[in-house]
Amino acid sequence: MVIPYAIRQALQSLLREKWINLLSLLTIASGLFVISVAFFVGYNIDAATKRLPEKFAMTLYLEDEIPKDKVEGIMSALRKNSSVSSVRFIPKEEAMRELKGMLKNSNYALEGFDENPLPDSLEVKLRKDAVTAETARKVSAEALALKGVKETDYGEKFLAALHSVKSGVKTVGTLLVAIISTGIIFVCYSTVKILFYRRSDEIETFKLLGATKTFIRAPFIIEGGVLGSLGGLVALAGAFTFYYIVIARLSVSVPLLSTLLFPRSYFLSLPLIGMLLGATGAFVAIGRLKY
Repeated sequence: MVIPYAIRQALQSLLREKWINLLSLLTIASGLFVISVAFFVGYNIDAATKRLPEKFAMTLYLEDEIPKDKVEGIMSALRKNSSVSSVRFIPKEEAMRELKGMLKNSNYALEGFDENPLPDSLEVKLRKDAVTAETARKVSAEALALKGVKETDYGEKFLAALHSVKSGVKTVGTLLVAIISTGIIFVCYSTVKILFYRRSDEIETFKLLGATKTFIRAPFIIEGGVLGSLGGLVALAGAFTFYYIVIARLSVSVPLLSTLLFPRSYFLSLPLIGMLLGATGAFVAIGRLKY
């Protein structure tokens, strides 16, 4: 009895107070759209930073004329480290070929060398989850302690920047979601509070007839949830429009944009998120009212 009545009353209120509800709906949709754009940006930055460790490698430069058995010993010692994924020996001849391949039309820069100036080296790759500045620093220190290793190069600034980007995106994203979510809850809170006072005479009549608090509160909570879910649907439409029209069109002139990912499954939850935020705002509003 309570639920059918509550749903009917909530729908009637949405139509009767259409302007204030429309304003609240658009405000909620705007907030959820900003959250979806922030998530879209953060998701792609996180995906990009996750792919970078796959290409990360440390280079260990070996001493000149180092015996083969000593090289094998160094490689065995490095492989024992749980953070190390693989170790590859690069003879100086191979290193020179790779350098010439990178220089291509600038090979004249090497014409002054009678002998190969490059040393033998080892390419050390870390496990994806271990690619951090601290881990690379420890592996580098352990490698330098091994006899035969002359120098290490592991892009410390690159790893520090990568870590800073990840931390910064997560922190800013979390703060933005928290602030906007609080704002959406407040919008629903204010809307339901206004609607409650507009129906004060009707509510007084129900109280005299012995209606329970649940009977009186339910329509407002449902209305808050419906407003939130409708706002989520509008935000979802905006997110799809933003990606498939704006990003897709721009990618023709800016090919880099075509690499951006659009996680549809995450965006499809916007109506549910809106409903939860709307119902929460309504619940808080009704809980603070005295009647």
